[in-house]
Amino acid sequence: MKKRAFASITALAITLTTVAVPFIPYSTPAIAAAAEKAPVYQTRAEIPDQYKWKLDHIYPTVQDWEKDVAKVEELAKAFTKHQGKLGTSSASLLKAFDDYMSMMRLNDKAYVYANMSLDVNSANSELQKLADRAEKMYTLVSEKTAWVQPEIVAIPDNKMKQLLADKNLAPYKLFIEDMLRTKPHSLSKEMEELLAKSAPLSNSPTNIYSMLSKDVKFPKIKDETGKEVQLTRANFVSYLESKDQRVRKDAFKAYYSSLLDFQDSFAQTLSAKVKGDNFYADARHYKSALESSLTPNNIPTKVYDELIDTVNANLPLMHRYIALKKKMLGVNELHMYDIYVPIVPSDDKYISFEEGKKMVANGLGAMGDDYVKVLSDGLEGGWVDVYSTDDKRTGAYQWGAYDTHPYVLLNHQGTLDDVFTIAHEMGHAMQSYYTNKTQPYVSSNYPTFTAEVASTMNETLLFKSMYAQAKTKAEKMYLLNHYLENFRSTLFRQTQFAEFEKAIHEKEQAGESLNAEAIKKIYIDLNKKYYGKDMVSDDEIAMEWARVSHFFNYKYYVYQYSTSFAASQALAKQILDEGKPAVDRIRTNFLEAGNSAPPIEVLKAAGVDMSTSKPIEQAMEIFEETLTELEKLVNEK
Repeated sequence: MKKRAFASITALAITLTTVAVPFIPYSTPAIAAAAEKAPVYQTRAEIPDQYKWKLDHIYPTVQDWEKDVAKVEELAKAFTKHQGKLGTSSASLLKAFDDYMSMMRLNDKAYVYANMSLDVNSANSELQKLADRAEKMYTLVSEKTAWVQPEIVAIPDNKMKQLLADKNLAPYKLFIEDMLRTKPHSLSKEMEELLAKSAPLSNSPTNIYSMLSKDVKFPKIKDETGKEVQLTRANFVSYLESKDQRVRKDAFKAYYSSLLDFQDSFAQTLSAKVKGDNFYADARHYKSALESSLTPNNIPTKVYDELIDTVNANLPLMHRYIALKKKMLGVNELHMYDIYVPIVPSDDKYISFEEGKKMVANGLGAMGDDYVKVLSDGLEGGWVDVYSTDDKRTGAYQWGAYDTHPYVLLNHQGTLDDVFTIAHEMGHAMQSYYTNKTQPYVSSNYPTFTAEVASTMNETLLFKSMYAQAKTKAEKMYLLNHYLENFRSTLFRQTQFAEFEKAIHEKEQAGESLNAEAIKKIYIDLNKKYYGKDMVSDDEIAMEWARVSHFFNYKYYVYQYSTSFAASQALAKQILDEGKPAVDRIRTNFLEAGNSAPPIEVLKAAGVDMSTSKPIEQAMEIFEETLTELEKLVNEK
């Protein structure tokens, strides 16, 4: 995923980066047989330099970083000189925004450096101090700019129209209009300052969840050979992929039983997060936390509701896929711990990072020579941190600032999924590269709604390329199943998460308790609905929500995985059908667009209209075609 951000001028505007969660691969993270062949490093110092990102490209030394942090703090304190003057003249408004952008560009750079340094070496106390310092800088900037939006929205409409007539303010027109669009939800200067100061409190559930997750200790289980092995967060899914159902069951029950021991703590943490979301929505006079989350990105709430409704209408397709999985696995009962095991045998081949890079570059040839060259240069040029250590952040993400090249964090284990993760994260990186190259800073930070489109489009193009080259029935079946798993774990699963998120927010908003039992019931009922009668929704799966960090880090984020996946299917099809005209259109109108227009307009210009349910329905058609193709191969003699 691309690391996302909070708004720094209160409800909207240019974003200030903050801690985000790792991308959850659309298939599964690691097949144990391949992962066992991956290089194992105990410390970061053991990893060869070519497999570590180059943060010295941002700051040569920590001393250089400290100078910029001090400068940001000085600029934040000095920024208050513009207070009370924004509406006096277009020149005053222009000067204030110019100063703001200069401060924010430096702020982003410093914040990114501190947090990425910690992400690859989280046990380092000195780096923890850096991240804490960066967080204090962020809070100071938020406090010192909290007055801006109230002052902007207080300017009379006629006066604002006169100000915006000055062509020198043209670069900030959309920036200003975004703030004005939330005018009904802006508060007094004193209230905005108070809410800005409460930011650290609102982040508490996220921080508590992070610490609580680390406190959960998992037991040992026996692997396929009967050897005792330590179950961890990192290797959990690899054991769910085991061909031995006993191993899968043991890992599943051990993992969720461990979470169950902390169910009340997890529930209280999630409840606090939801209460905070609803509180801030109510404070700003939104109807719901959903509306407050979607409005800043100019996304109608009907997009969220139509996603859930359309996916629900197509759940029979999901149930059909589950029935096929049950048949191909040859089990009398299909349990939730069977969902990750490949239904098509593979050779479990270890794919080195070097080989994975070549596979991605070759698979994305449809994007054109320039795209592939920049991507390949980035993979070789200090953009990527490849291998894991015990104190490195799990998962994968892309991050960076306007004045840095993109950075990608991986935890490469050598599976096919890891190759798709390279393609995914480099999709983010390429969108950031083209956007930062084309857009001014004010319109560079594209919103979450479009952030996952380029990444999943890359995955689809890679799949299509690999499938076109597949020579055997077994290889075709394996790739088709992999593609179907993308649909299951993205379009269906993330919509299930979205429906769960909406349900718990509405329950709390109605004054009902979000205790552990209530949360578990909501979750398992949804699980039964989404997976159907051919799946046994084991009792333990009721605790899965405690494993999904998105729920504790964001509000209403996960639905965008589903909408983005649907949009990416349409765009990938256009590229493969039309060739260069589609590539040029998508690059110009989407990859280079940033935040220069509302996200739905950006995607519409690229060739897909997300204001309707049509892209979701088209994605379901692709899912059905792919499922039918796999069923046909399965039934061939």
